Amino acid sequence: MYPFTPGSYAPRNGWYVAAFTHEIGEALLSRWILNQPVVLYRKADGTAVAVEGRCPHRHYPLGESKRVGDAIQCGYHGITFDWQGKCTFIPSQPSIPGVYSIRTYPLVERGLWAWIWTGDADKCDEALIPTLDEIGYTVPGLIPAAFYTMQVKGRYQLLNDNLLDLSHLGYLHASSIGTPDDAATPEVRDLSERRLSSRRYMHDTPMPPIHEAATGYRGPVDRISGMDFFFPGFHAGIGETRLPRDHAEAGTVLRTSRVWHAVTPATKTSCTYFFAMSGESQDALDHAKISLEPVLAEDRFATEEIEKIITTLDEVPPELMLKSDTTAVQGRRILQAMMDREKAEASAAGERADAAVASKRSKTDEPV
Repeated sequence: MYPFTPGSYAPRNGWYVAAFTHEIGEALLSRWILNQPVVLYRKADGTAVAVEGRCPHRHYPLGESKRVGDAIQCGYHGITFDWQGKCTFIPSQPSIPGVYSIRTYPLVERGLWAWIWTGDADKCDEALIPTLDEIGYTVPGLIPAAFYTMQVKGRYQLLNDNLLDLSHLGYLHASSIGTPDDAATPEVRDLSERRLSSRRYMHDTPMPPIHEAATGYRGPVDRISGMDFFFPGFHAGIGETRLPRDHAEAGTVLRTSRVWHAVTPATKTSCTYFFAMSGESQDALDHAKISLEPVLAEDRFATEEIEKIITTLDEVPPELMLKSDTTAVQGRRILQAMMDREKAEASAAGERADAAVASKRSKTDEPV
């Protein structure tokens, strides 16, 4: 499935953002995650939980049902499941079949985000979630804030590509946060087991229009722009603007911020996009929330228009790659390797299961 190999869509063995923590409350919150319905809510003690969002009886959405204490009662036939997934009540009969249960998912709250693991339970490891220090959440003097949760009608990798190739800032966002130097400046990259990083160091470069309006400064500046991609769907960005080297007050910071983009696969051709950032004051955050809304709308527009094209074409032609695509291609290869590994592990597990069945059958067929 574009841009991956046929049958590949998104890695499952990884932590994705299911919601901002403030979105989860007593009410049932429905989300599609990796092509499965999920329900999020808080128990009476305040603990956030995530359970399968489909009743196994007739597939009624549990997110459209109701709370009964810490349990969910299906709104169709009253079948009730506790927060651990166990069926506790069937109105139409006294006995509960053993097969009646729903899946539960590990859910970890960290910073502004609630992280969910939907892959193999035995591979779940909280240490794989990026730490708050790693993503710049704890930078002194900056205030973190959740801004937007958006449903985007485009496959999740299109937004990953967008965030891994910031050369688009000077053109898609030319009237707001970018300049042509965002594309013309070479990248400095770094790769580790958990993240792919990119930085652009721009000198004597124009100030982006939004930053001019926010700081009141007119003239060339030195800028740092970059992103850290934590696999499989979290991007931590850095932005810093200083007075240039030939200025009397060279090095003085005009503005600094951290931005966070979480991209979570919803269906195979849609995703949920979470945007948050930190700023130097609440006034700065309030201003940014208003001014960045149309910027994020441009990214959503680009993603959805590309989705329309690649979904409608009989066959998607090969992309004509550019040098600026290096980081995005690296990101794709990393995710493809994760999916290939999952497929190989699933195949090996299936072969072991088949061998075990065959062995048991052969022993049963032995003459006494």
